[in-house]
Amino acid sequence: MSDLAPTPGQTVGPFFHYALPYDDGPRLSPPGSAGSIRLHGTVYDGAGEPVPDALLELRQADAAGRIARSEGSLHRDGRFTGWGRAATDTAGRYAFTTVEPAPARAGAAAYFAVTVFARGLLDRLFTRIYVPAPGLETDPVLSELPEERRATLVAVREADGGLRHDIRLQGEHETVFLTFPGHDR
Repeated sequence: MSDLAPTPGQTVGPFFHYALPYDDGPRLSPPGSAGSIRLHGTVYDGAGEPVPDALLELRQADAAGRIARSEGSLHRDGRFTGWGRAATDTAGRYAFTTVEPAPARAGAAAYFAVTVFARGLLDRLFTRIYVPAPGLETDPVLSELPEERRATLVAVREADGGLRHDIRLQGEHETVFLTFPGHDR
């Protein structure tokens, strides 16, 4: 076995737009339904250019803080599933129709868990998008970050009630990315 040498890593993508997106992927709740909001933004690379071939997966609690336990959401029947997938368009924009989550546990703030897949990455990236609401200052993850970095994880509330959050893969104002046990290769 000692004759085996490690091989170089391969980057993920840019094949996401071929088979992974599907029509209802970005709809975690029906558009226009009671409590539905639009979560959207743009994915930028290290040079500040939009990334037109990224894919985002979203997991979240519902409006009561409950986390859906059923896996996947290819066959939706109008129920909130807590999971969605959206590809960026040619201008690097993504959008989900969902409900605003409530905190899933005491002492934590409400957030969307996001996984980012994009060309040039050696592995997927994990991050969070926090809902701008009271409780951010006591969230266990946010409170561990330097104050100037916290803003990279907090969405901006828009006039229509929707949320905007841009993801920056590198460079100035780079989004904070998280490491989870077992994913720290």
